[in-house]
Amino acid sequence: MSNLIDLRRRIKSVKNTQQITQAMKTVSTARFKKSQRTMLEARPYWHTLPDLLEKIVYWAGKNSHPLLFEREEKKIEGVVITSDKGLCGAFNSNLLAAAYSFFKEKSPHSEVHLVLVGKKAVNFFKRHPLPIDRAYSEKVDKLNIQNLREIAQFLMRLYVFNKCDAVYVVYNEFKSILSPRITVSKLLPLSPQEGEGSQALLPLGWEPEAISVLNRLLPLYVENQLAHCFFESQAAEHAARMMAMDNATKNAEDLISNLVLVLNKVRQASITKELLEIMTAVEALTK
Repeated sequence: MSNLIDLRRRIKSVKNTQQITQAMKTVSTARFKKSQRTMLEARPYWHTLPDLLEKIVYWAGKNSHPLLFEREEKKIEGVVITSDKGLCGAFNSNLLAAAYSFFKEKSPHSEVHLVLVGKKAVNFFKRHPLPIDRAYSEKVDKLNIQNLREIAQFLMRLYVFNKCDAVYVVYNEFKSILSPRITVSKLLPLSPQEGEGSQALLPLGWEPEAISVLNRLLPLYVENQLAHCFFESQAAEHAARMMAMDNATKNAEDLISNLVLVLNKVRQASITKELLEIMTAVEALTK
């Protein structure tokens, strides 16, 4: 009897867990659709701006703005974007392993500092000997354009004042619902494009002057590319959590079926045992 009670309690517990995972899947689906819509609407702009700016920088020259100065990478600032919460499969663990491996390769030749976005990244790099300049570990999904602009301005100040020689961003880029792509992107400095036919793309004259155009466009580029990385990561996170909760719901359904089968077998065996005892008692009385 105790086995039957334990099995019924286990089945009830799994059913309750299944309801939770189903609800979490529904919430993640709604958030994913919202993030996907935001991302897809802005992607053409995000993907076009770097090419346009590279062509403008080609005309202005490599040394026309402090954000374009290329230096030996003795100091590196890394930005790692993860989620605050778990229950999204290997979304965070794979990214953190790749980020740590990348910066570990750079550390023998460069001094690496980090800007961490997401509680998972903060908790992970607290256990590793890499200095952290800034950490955002609370309500990362609530970060808005203004917060991202402040991070971008901080990175630009570091680069302009020679406190870092390159800025890298490590994040999960949304490619499909099944598998995000871990991406390491070099945010600064921006290298000009030198392809055939570049000289025919823009006129030689500047109105206003080149430095005025770059003073407006380069900060805008850094801010928008950082926003691009953040919103791609958000969409990939919700997609990963949606798939993880869907798999958990299906696994709970399979587990319930197996437990019900075991319950029926145990109950049938106990009934058969009781019938045998009754038949044995009847035979004994008739004799």
